[in-house]
Amino acid sequence: SPTGDSSMVLQAQEEIIEMKDVFSVKLKRRRFVGQKKGGTLLGITIFKCLNKEENKLTDCAIHLNNLSEDHCQSWFRHLKEILNGFQNRPKSLKVFVNPSSHKREATHVYYEQVAPLFKLADIKTDVTVTEYEGHALSVLKECELQAFDGLQFFTVLPWLSVQFCSTFLFCNRVVCVGGDGSVSEVAHGLLLKAQIDAGKDTDYIPTPVRAPVPLGVIPAGTTNILAHTLYGIKHAVTATLHIIMGHIQPVDVCTFSTPSKLLRFGFSAMFGFGARTLALAEKHRWMPSSQRKDFAFIKTLADLKPEECELSFLPLQIPQEDSHENDRITLLYLGSKDQWHKIQGHFLNVSIMAIPCLCSMAPRGLAPNTRLNNGSMALIVVQNTSRTEFVKHLKRYASVKNQFNFPFVETYTVQEVKVQPRLKSGLDAKENTYLNAASAEGNYPWNIDGDLMKEASEVHVRVHPQLINLYG
Repeated sequence: SPTGDSSMVLQAQEEIIEMKDVFSVKLKRRRFVGQKKGGTLLGITIFKCLNKEENKLTDCAIHLNNLSEDHCQSWFRHLKEILNGFQNRPKSLKVFVNPSSHKREATHVYYEQVAPLFKLADIKTDVTVTEYEGHALSVLKECELQAFDGLQFFTVLPWLSVQFCSTFLFCNRVVCVGGDGSVSEVAHGLLLKAQIDAGKDTDYIPTPVRAPVPLGVIPAGTTNILAHTLYGIKHAVTATLHIIMGHIQPVDVCTFSTPSKLLRFGFSAMFGFGARTLALAEKHRWMPSSQRKDFAFIKTLADLKPEECELSFLPLQIPQEDSHENDRITLLYLGSKDQWHKIQGHFLNVSIMAIPCLCSMAPRGLAPNTRLNNGSMALIVVQNTSRTEFVKHLKRYASVKNQFNFPFVETYTVQEVKVQPRLKSGLDAKENTYLNAASAEGNYPWNIDGDLMKEASEVHVRVHPQLINLYG
């Protein structure tokens, strides 16, 4: 308090501040309008990360008043030394912003909510506004990642452009501002770059190496399942503060491959209804995003048809006593370590998820029986049933009731899955006109992290424990 101010002593209350919650300290000065330097010293201000409510973080300022220049400078230097000692906190970030993200709001989200906090935390940023799809992937293959503190992506990224090879060496983390598709593209680029640097054959990677730098995710897209799963909430400030504070979370990643090549890295996938809905939505990109999703969902539901395929999976070996008895979920713990199991039939939807996939429509998660880094995937199989029963199953995702408590739904905890579609006869294929007879051509749609992928042959999915570090 100011020297000699006895009234402040009488009002004094003790408050404890843990330095692990502090992310910035500044000298506090009074300046005239337009004055950028100097000014009357008033004290120092400490900025801390505060848990405002469940899962939501905010920043708050604590003002320490003192008019002594020497006294304030001494405190300022000492507090800065403490902050610089925290190892996981980034000093520089490469930021990708996609100007075409959901309602074109990513740029606004970054410059209004995110950039001021990075500046306050003295984090240097190199911002790239993306230009076209796949731009980031091509740039990530060419650049040196080791110098980054991390990569930051904003849910603004369908196009992750990169003109940053010249400046990349000055950053050591990456941040992505954008939606699930954008984040997945960047994560794929980081991991693919890591395999190339390690001399791996990128067509066949049974044991991939980890990503060299952490990835930050700031939600700004149409779907933000990964961000919601990491932070428990879709909130740009919360995501930014997790990055600033250096909260690192190792996360499992899947590889999706055919017998001849690696397709991509990803966190979750759907085959059947979830993929057909996305494929139809992609054909109507001229529509507003919310209308496009609703239209595709209703149309696909109206034309509900199962996919005939063969599922082969390798169960994860977990002791029975580790399962939750209260969860009425069909978990399979069978066989020897290398014993594969097969299911053949007609399925409305097949989900393969290495993360819980939380979102506003599924607060418990699309796959609540898995975790971010438990080394397993949830295989959720919805067999052919009536439209009425299928709708009841979908509605359960938004409620507290178990969405898997139906006789036509089976879930398994697995470490590998193979999906082999069965080509339909010409007569059956003609019925699928709303997908331009994709099945007749042998190109079956897949929904991988919100990105559409079409593949004719068998797809082999493997989970790789803690392959990437994400902020969260």
